[in-house]
Amino acid sequence: MTATVPAPPAETPPGVLGRADVGRDDRSLRRFLHGLPPVDEAGLERRSAWLAGRRVAASAERQVLDLAVSMVDLTTLEGADTPGRVRALCAQAHRPEPTDPEVPQVAAVCVYPDLAAVAAEALRGSPVGIAAVATAFPSGRASLPVKLADTALALDGGATEIDMVIDRGAWLAGRYGQAHDEIVAVRALVDGRAHLKVILETGELPGYDDVRRAAWLALLAGADMVKTSTGKTSPAATLPVVQVLLQAVRDWYRTTGERRGVKAAGGIRHAQDAVRHLVAVHEVAGPAWLTPALFRFGASSLLDDLLRRRRTAR
Repeated sequence: MTATVPAPPAETPPGVLGRADVGRDDRSLRRFLHGLPPVDEAGLERRSAWLAGRRVAASAERQVLDLAVSMVDLTTLEGADTPGRVRALCAQAHRPEPTDPEVPQVAAVCVYPDLAAVAAEALRGSPVGIAAVATAFPSGRASLPVKLADTALALDGGATEIDMVIDRGAWLAGRYGQAHDEIVAVRALVDGRAHLKVILETGELPGYDDVRRAAWLALLAGADMVKTSTGKTSPAATLPVVQVLLQAVRDWYRTTGERRGVKAAGGIRHAQDAVRHLVAVHEVAGPAWLTPALFRFGASSLLDDLLRRRRTAR
């Protein structure tokens, strides 16, 4: 995955700061977030079109597909989910292609908090992670004590990763401090026990500048990963939006020296879509992010298409 297009201009916010100062109140957060460089929308769309046209060399296709498989959070988030369905999902996560032991395991399974214990038992001894959605997924509309109880249920069940949703009502009303402080509270609860992914539900945000601001707010509050969507709204993980999140974690690293990740979730169903996103990861954030520790796909049907493509790859 080599680039021939010029790198985007540096967008690192000048001199980030003491994080405690930035997050101490709404005014400080607003000043910082609205001081971020605006997203070059036309440039972003052009770059997305260029990335969408990139192709992986045939000789590297299987390697890239295996990388994509290893980044999948295999997901079932339906009201009709049962323990049996979760166990079947875990079996698929552990051995995606039963007849081919060279196919890597996926990164994690993603389930509701009350089924985390089922997944943990089914995956006992496996390196596959147990991700659980929490904080009143998918709406995020509950009191903070309820959100924390929801998160605690997942942790007590054995979740190793928590996918929380931001309070979009607070965000859209401009109550940045409330949205920030809820992430901080969940971060404190999961610290040392689980990896924290923060879902921005980008399809409900007004534009790319809001996506950038929401990503930075989540990073300031302690997110290990910023995630596009619950998968319950549309649009979800578009290539331009994922690029904005990749820019945010890249600039966070340039500013703080800390690597944070991105999870693209919602609407990624085909192997070619996954490959395009991996090209974006390489070109926007850099090759260091081409690892399940720093990039994930949240998907239910993507894995099947990746395996289909892999069977015909060289």
